[in-house]
Amino acid sequence: MPHTIEHAVPAAVEYCELRVAAGLSPMDEGAAADALPRSLFAVTVRDGGRLVGMGRLVGDGLHVQVVDIAVHPGHQGRGLGRQVMEHIMDFVHREIPECAVVSLLADIDWLYQKFGFDLPRRSVGMMLRRRPVPKQ
Repeated sequence: MPHTIEHAVPAAVEYCELRVAAGLSPMDEGAAADALPRSLFAVTVRDGGRLVGMGRLVGDGLHVQVVDIAVHPGHQGRGLGRQVMEHIMDFVHREIPECAVVSLLADIDWLYQKFGFDLPRRSVGMMLRRRPVPKQ
């Protein structure tokens, strides 16, 4: 059965499960349940109803960040991450003002560079992690 791509946020429990399966840091399910509906845009990839890929845009419309790009290891290498990014970038080009800053933190920069993202020259990315999330 082919993968189904939808513009929808995943349920918090499946979001948390896919993050861990894909090697991203774990998230608290309650915090995810609060945050996911506030996404500017989200893409899910399903295989027979099961969440196997996802990505989101968060922000206020002028400062936007690409987050949670994840594909289950059993489905990697099939272009699903690229397809998620294509849907996200289509939304960015249609709905986000040209003056906006769209950013991301990349582990696989080669994928994002294909979509026009580049390393900033005179800046440093920084992050404040308020507390570690316990592993489930």
